Amino acid sequence: MRQSILSLKLPVKMFSAIILSWLVLCQGNILYAKKTDEIRIDVSRKARKKGFVKIATIGPSPLSVNANTAPQKVVDKMIAHWRSKFAQVLPDRPDLIVVPEACDRPSGFSLEKRLEYYKVRRNQIRDFFAKTAKENNCYIVYSAARQAKDGTWRNSSVMLDRKGKVAGIYNKNHVVIEETTVAGILCGRDAPIIECDFGRVAFAICFDLNFDELRLKYVKARPDLIIFSSMYHGGLMQAYWAYSCRSHFVGAIAGKTTPSEIYNPLGQVVASNTNYFDFVVTTVNLNCALAHLDYNWGRLRKLKAKYGPKVKITDPGRLGPVLVSSQDQKISVQEMIKEFEIELLDDYMARALAHRHKPENME
Repeated sequence: MRQSILSLKLPVKMFSAIILSWLVLCQGNILYAKKTDEIRIDVSRKARKKGFVKIATIGPSPLSVNANTAPQKVVDKMIAHWRSKFAQVLPDRPDLIVVPEACDRPSGFSLEKRLEYYKVRRNQIRDFFAKTAKENNCYIVYSAARQAKDGTWRNSSVMLDRKGKVAGIYNKNHVVIEETTVAGILCGRDAPIIECDFGRVAFAICFDLNFDELRLKYVKARPDLIIFSSMYHGGLMQAYWAYSCRSHFVGAIAGKTTPSEIYNPLGQVVASNTNYFDFVVTTVNLNCALAHLDYNWGRLRKLKAKYGPKVKITDPGRLGPVLVSSQDQKISVQEMIKEFEIELLDDYMARALAHRHKPENME
């Protein structure tokens, strides 16, 4: 039968040593448990599944400033301008804020005045965007003319993360000819996919939207979201990029007379600013996939019967494919697709092409 340590007749020094060792062991276990919990929390943050993300897009007209204004005063006015624009969307606590191309370029400046302003601006406005991102725990896209270390210029979209750090940079691949011949802006070479805690993100800027060379890179890369900062809308091309890349798509277009819109992978507009408000905030679900109705009718019915409101099936009509979205953050759409052996749109198209190219099936 075990005895209590207090009932044992031990020398005082030995008793004190045992008690001290026991206290140290307990403290170590507490610290280990606390550290383990901290690691677990950190891992869970890093392993955050893609799903619902709240997006704000802002499309104001470029700020008009008197060309004779001192460059630093222009910087101050531009920061005040964007502070007021961010104030419109921050109460909704967005995960991501998107702004138009050349967001800090004043209207009506000659190239000479613009370069004089950029020389003083340097990273001041980007740093203000970064500070706003950190203070509000969100990502912000800073799209502006940027001078590289070698002195050359780029038209860039800079992704700032929730800590205000640069998560990645996209340089406009297809600049308008005069951007180079007049303004000295070079074409970007790469099309990076930037990993964010809510999903994989790609970029396009203005004139880019006209070129399959860039779009087809994203068709292959399959980003969850394409961010389009621009001076022009692009018309049907926005919906086409969203559908062909199987991605959500958010546009921020300068000037509230031109809509800044958010599209789902079916090419449908799910949110837009208006003639009254130059911004819109909405939540989209990146935990989704496209499947064709062919061969999937019964499987989709069974999927809906089992998961009910935990799955959403969106049919745009007259197209054939539907968007399957898991509304349950504990279950990925891929798990649902696998469970019911639903054939995804791209797999179906690949199977149909393979059928066509078999010699016995060709005339």
